[in-house]
Parts: sequence; structure tokens; C-alpha cells
Amino acid sequence: MTKGTDYKLLFCLFVVALVWGTTYLGIRVAVETMPPWYITSSRQGLAALIVLFILLYNKQLIWIGWENFKLQFIASVLMIVVANGFTTIAEQTMPSGLTSILSSLTPLVVFLGSAVVGIQKPNLKGFLGVIIGFLGVVFIFRDGLGAILDPNYKVEILFLSIAILAWSMGTIYTKKHTHKSSNIGLNLFYQFSIASVIQYVLALIFSPNVDISLWSIRSILATLYLSVFGSVIAFFCYHYALKRVTIIQVSILNYINTIIAIFLGWLLLDEVITIDFIIATGLIILGVFITNYKKSKSETKRK
Repeated sequence: MTKGTDYKLLFCLFVVALVWGTTYLGIRVAVETMPPWYITSSRQGLAALIVLFILLYNKQLIWIGWENFKLQFIASVLMIVVANGFTTIAEQTMPSGLTSILSSLTPLVVFLGSAVVGIQKPNLKGFLGVIIGFLGVVFIFRDGLGAILDPNYKVEILFLSIAILAWSMGTIYTKKHTHKSSNIGLNLFYQFSIASVIQYVLALIFSPNVDISLWSIRSILATLYLSVFGSVIAFFCYHYALKRVTIIQVSILNYINTIIAIFLGWLLLDEVITIDFIIATGLIILGVFITNYKKSKSETKRK
């Protein structure tokens, strides 16, 4: 008896690719008038409250024990406090092209890291898929490569590099320990709560004299969107997928995020879509296909 298509998994992968493709734009809008650490602490604090209400409604709110708390604390610090926080800081001034190129290194870092720690055996198919997808992103933003050497962006590049490393480490760590806890919502409640508290302390330290009256409705709405969709919904889908497919198959969705981000720029900001984008999209889709392609049983039997 063969297993049917897991439509819930496909839906979760689709949501991750779509929603996190929009969060780059959301963050850029939010930082227009709000300090980065206030954005991240508000985002995760609201996300924690939403998940709390869901857990209370389903009578699932419990203490997870110190061992599981440690797992959630480490994941929260790596993936939310550092990765999300530093990306938000970098996006204040960094060009979108440079942000996309550097962010597209994440699947490559995850691929290498997962091979080192033994989560996934390195294989040519996975490596080719990651490299082809990365080349697709670089092809779109090749004009922005020169900004890497621009001394005006050295701090932002440092922050984003740390964010990429932290996200990759957090993803590998989560995948390695994902079997130890089955309640994704409960884990995320602790992760969001931990991150919100830490980020709020950082907000008080780095922006002690904030004037809330200067925050625009546009930035506040962007933060609300990041909280509901970018945190609650997308993180749940991401962790659900991480339990069921390989770490590379999930991470390579980062390339799809880039396509969606550019499409939104065309749709909402009147940016131009060129032939380069179409060619690069083809490369990215090819990379994703190579990484996820599996021979059917009929093909195997014919050999």
C-alpha cells in the first residue's frame, strides 16, 4: 500500500515560501518609523499571545519541563532573537539586492552544516540543487554584488551574516531535536515568549528614548502582519515541514522567497520585471526541482 500525497505538508511548504517571501517587504516598511528591536519584540510578543489563546482554548497550555525548555530557549535565541532581530536591523539601510544575495546563502550553509553534524548525508543532487538556486538569485541581483565591497554597508553585512549563521544553526539544531517534542504550538509559545522578553530588553537598551507617536500606521500594520503571518502561521508551517522532510528541502524554499519578494515589488511598488528575472526564476525552480526530485517506483523497477 503506497502512501498518498501529504496535502497538509504541501500546504505548509507553500505557506512558508509565500509568507516569508513577503516578510522582507514587511520588515522594510516596519523599519521606516519603528526601531528594529521594538518591531521584533512587538512581533514576537503578539505572536506569543495569539498562540497562548489557542493553547488555552484547546486546554494544551502546560509546563514543558526544563529539558524541553532548554531546547526551545536555544532555538528561540538562534532563530528569532539573533536571526530575526539582526535581519531587521540590517534591512534599515541595506539595499534589497544585497540582502537577497546574502540571504540566499542560507541553504548552502544549512547543507554544509547538516553534513558536518551528520543530520543528512551530503549528496550531489542536493548540492547541485542548492548551487543552481543560489546562482539564480545571484543572476537577478548581480548588479548588487559590488555593494558587498562597499564600506558603507560593512556593519549591515556583518549583522546579516550573523543572522544567516544563527538561522542555519537554529534550523539544524531544531531538526536534530524535533523528535523530542510533538506539540509545535506549545513549543512556539515558549520560543515567542522568550524572544519577546529578550528583544524588549534590547529595545530598552538600544532605543531608551523612543517616541511612539512617531510610529506610522503603515509601520504598525506591517509589524502586525509580521506577527500573525510571518511568526504564528509561517513558523508553525516551517516546523511542521521540518518534521517531515529533509532539512535541505525546507531550506531551499529560501530561493522561492526571493521570487515572491520581487514579484511583490512589481505588484505593489511598480518595480520592473526584466528578462533576467524570468531566466533566474527558471534556474531557481530547476534547483528546487533537482533537490526534491525522487524517482517513482515504476522508474526504479524498469532499471
